[in-house]
Amino acid sequence: MSRLFSGRLVSNDSPDRGDIDLPQLHSLVERVGVVGPFASRDKVAQAKNELQDDIMDRLNTSVAARMSREGLSRDLMELVVELLAKKKIYLNTPERHELIKQLLADMMGLGPLEPLLADDSVSEIMVNGPTRVFIERAGKIELSDASFRDHAHILAIATRIVSAVGRRVDESSPVCDARLADGSRVNIILPPLALDGPTITIRKFAKKKIMLDTMVELESLSLPMARMLQIFAKSRVNLLISGGTGSGKTTLLNALSQMIDDKERIVTIEDAAELQLQQSHVVRLETRPPNLEGRGEVTMRDLLKNALRMRPDRIVVGETRGGEAIDMLQAMNTGHDGSLSTIHANRPPEALMRLENMVGLATPNLSPIAIRQQIASAVDIIIQVCRMRDGSRRITHISEIVGMDGAAIGMQDLFTTDVLGEDTGGRLKVNFRKTGFPRRCLPKVDYFGLDKQLLEALG
Repeated sequence: MSRLFSGRLVSNDSPDRGDIDLPQLHSLVERVGVVGPFASRDKVAQAKNELQDDIMDRLNTSVAARMSREGLSRDLMELVVELLAKKKIYLNTPERHELIKQLLADMMGLGPLEPLLADDSVSEIMVNGPTRVFIERAGKIELSDASFRDHAHILAIATRIVSAVGRRVDESSPVCDARLADGSRVNIILPPLALDGPTITIRKFAKKKIMLDTMVELESLSLPMARMLQIFAKSRVNLLISGGTGSGKTTLLNALSQMIDDKERIVTIEDAAELQLQQSHVVRLETRPPNLEGRGEVTMRDLLKNALRMRPDRIVVGETRGGEAIDMLQAMNTGHDGSLSTIHANRPPEALMRLENMVGLATPNLSPIAIRQQIASAVDIIIQVCRMRDGSRRITHISEIVGMDGAAIGMQDLFTTDVLGEDTGGRLKVNFRKTGFPRRCLPKVDYFGLDKQLLEALG
């Protein structure tokens, strides 16, 4: 065995107490351990509890960090065979492979979360405690069979996640947003803020890129709505996507971004990078939290101001949630058409209200009427998305900002969604209804020569 594991096990039954013969051990475990073709989850869990401390005590972490998964798996199997024989634990071949898989997940991956991350049907993972790991499938939340050993095990996995992206989470900094290697969004919150122990929330993204046409097939919007949004995105219309948590804002933003010309220079700005733009000329910027001394923080506002010096054709802000709102509006008003962002709100008027409040807090010297004028001149379209009670995500409003209406912002709905009831399977039946024709966006659409396509799309 390599330098990966320290020491050697000694046979209690051998008169000279010499080293165990590994080939004989393999043969022994094969003979007495094959009790069936399937792995018993309970037996694997019990064996893991019995062996884990011994394995971790003998593990050389510096060597493990440099090894491939295959090499580590091979050496780990040898040690597991020895330990199983010493402790007289008998596992069949599938059970031993499952044990190795779980041990590797703890040592190199995300432990009990690995199977859930590999399951494409799972869209969200919520760790509330060692035995309370919830998942979302098809918009519905259910308790999974995944479990951690204890709160310390959860904390170890959380630390591994944030360390991979250069962040930290501890008592002095108990809240952290991070991301996994595949772009999935992670939120971690620790005691004393989380009263029942460390909590991890992972928002997964489908490996298959979702396009607007796919969303039409899923009945998230109608074909005329999709065609209109495609034309708006190509015509450099400023789009703001509004919705609640988990409503599909980022998914829609990714889908709309596919309409951007590959020759354009795009700068994305996010708290935790999760956008999946496919263009070749993309510059991705991510905020940075302060260090232990409280220095070195880089905010969304800092990145937005810097982005304006980077000669962007388009600026994409992952989520507008604070003072960066004023910088985003100014960017939209100073030649950076076609910018996209998301905001948390339940209806288009509420999105405008939230945007106004954000700008007002960042620039208290601006009057409410001046702020509304900034918003009305910058934002062209608000797209409202919603996660409905059947778990489906749908676009419920597409609204156009038409300018100022006295002291208020004028807005007209281009499309709305009516709920008609539900089918026998419990899925909501909806009607996507055209309620208006775009006026303000027409000059941009006409400039890009897409006016005829828009007329055809809207009938």
